[in-house]
Amino acid sequence: MAITIYILCLLTSLACAWLLFASYRRNGYRLLFWSGACFAVMTLNNLFLLLDKIVFPNIDFLLARIVSALLATCLLLYGLIYEKE
Repeated sequence: MAITIYILCLLTSLACAWLLFASYRRNGYRLLFWSGACFAVMTLNNLFLLLDKIVFPNIDFLLARIVSALLATCLLLYGLIYEKE
């Protein structure tokens, strides 16, 4: 059951990133770009979670997961603070 949830979370964040980038290409709003970048890195974070818990349970991906979560948060925070439209 856990593998199903991890895969669904990965696919959901990938779909969000894809839709946000597609909307950015149509409209050109910079906040859509930063939100898409955030969700793209969240997809990477979910991939690290899947690798950590299911694929390679003996290898610790905690540092990669923490760094990717921090990067995703910083990207969205940068977009929210510095992009003015």
